[in-house]
Amino acid sequence: MLVKKLSWIDSYFSEKGKLLDIGAGTGEFLLTAKNKGWKVKGIEPDKNARKLAKQKGIKLVADSSKFKAEKFDVITMWHVFEHVYDLKNQIIELEQLLKKDGLLIIAVPNFKSYDALYYKEHWAAFDVPRHLWHFSRKSFEKLFSGTSFSQFDEKPLLFDSFYVSLLSEKYKTKKKNFFKAFLIGLKSNLKAKKSSEYSSIAYFFRKTD
Repeated sequence: MLVKKLSWIDSYFSEKGKLLDIGAGTGEFLLTAKNKGWKVKGIEPDKNARKLAKQKGIKLVADSSKFKAEKFDVITMWHVFEHVYDLKNQIIELEQLLKKDGLLIIAVPNFKSYDALYYKEHWAAFDVPRHLWHFSRKSFEKLFSGTSFSQFDEKPLLFDSFYVSLLSEKYKTKKKNFFKAFLIGLKSNLKAKKSSEYSSIAYFFRKTD
């Protein structure tokens, strides 16, 4: 998926520019982007994760304060937005950091997916209390209305349905149940081909002003 995510970004740019990953973890995505020619920077609050990223040659910072004078061509948040305390301020910060016509990608779980409806309170992507917010496609559209961001695309993270189903099976039955989790994950993706309600969705925005 690291290569797939980067291929999505590359398809919108003729030249590699500056990419910021917020919630960069141990830096795997940024390392992939760096190896493909992007100038990368990342934000990661967890000290241990930053240390592991540094060992890979990826230097991360704890917050955005060092980037106030910078503008980025691309900003990504892979399963981070649901952890943010203040969504309004986060969106304002994204507007400040992204160049005009820049690309913003935010990936979050979708509680309207088949695997979410199947597992209900056992759905692993609810992940309370670490996940502070839960999104549907409609709520995400409303959240960004009235901002300088215009959504133009969305793409599924197909492997997430399998991973989330595996965790959900364990929460529900106290067993791993690989085969059952695979079937539910597969069914979720197949149903989403018609409904577009995938387990996780990456939303694509352009900054319009």
